[in-house]
Amino acid sequence: LQLNHSGHYSCKGYVSHVLLQWKESEKVTVTVHSVPPSGVSLLAQPSRGQVALRDRLVLSCAVAMGTGPLSFSWHWEGSGALLGTGPHLELQHTGDKDSGQYRCRDSTGDSVAESDPLNVTVL
Repeated sequence: LQLNHSGHYSCKGYVSHVLLQWKESEKVTVTVHSVPPSGVSLLAQPSRGQVALRDRLVLSCAVAMGTGPLSFSWHWEGSGALLGTGPHLELQHTGDKDSGQYRCRDSTGDSVAESDPLNVTVL
């Protein structure tokens, strides 16, 4: 379901094949509510966030619950700097300065959920 599916619904059907009589049910109101994001988690490839110097690291953000549109942002060690948007963050050639804790935030406008930090180690 999406928020725009809210509305009034009814159904029609034949009551009799002989009389070809249509009947319509009473209308019911369906209201779809948004669900704030929760259960935000991070996955790393390679696993456990350990990557060799100059190798590629991909972090993925997953949301267990929440209705969209979802908006992702990536942050490093509490820095206010935005590292990226979208469900994935890719570091092509990791360097020593890429080690540290990464977080993913998901927002749906008025609600924000944040992942636990993932410790990345460049070996």
